[in-house]
This record gives sequence, C-alpha cells and structure tokens, in this order.
Amino acid sequence: MELLLTLFVISGIIYSVFYIQKKRREHHITGWKSLITSVCFIIIALINAGANLFGMLGLISWGLTIFLLLMGAYFTKYLPAPQER
Repeated sequence: MELLLTLFVISGIIYSVFYIQKKRREHHITGWKSLITSVCFIIIALINAGANLFGMLGLISWGLTIFLLLMGAYFTKYLPAPQER
C-alpha cells in the first residue's frame, strides 16, 4: 500500500513539474524567486513520500517539512499578481 501511495505521489509530482513549466512559459514568467514556492512544495512531497516509504517519519523529516513550508510561504510575495482578463 505504501508503494502504491508513493507511486501516486511521484506521478503527481512529475505532472505538476511539467504543468508549472508550461504555465510559466505561457505567462512569460522569469526569475527564480517566483519558482521557489513551487519547488519547496515539490520537495516537501518528495521528502514525505520517501520518509513514508522507508519508515523514517521522524524529527528530521518534520523539521525539513516545516522549514520548507516557511520558506515557500516567504517567497509567495514574489509570485506575480493575477491579471484580470
């Protein structure tokens, strides 16, 4: 069951990476600061999927998750403002 969950998470991550890349090209968004929020959330998913798969849900995975959440939240200010169509 854990392997199936991990496969679903990894396939979702692969899809989201291509989707984020496509949307950034469509809206001509450049710069690395606006990308950090998405990267943090993707890394959180990878860390927690790996920790669940290998049975290492502990202080280190929790600490990394909280750090990446705070870092992703901080860099949301660099996301472009939505434009009305």
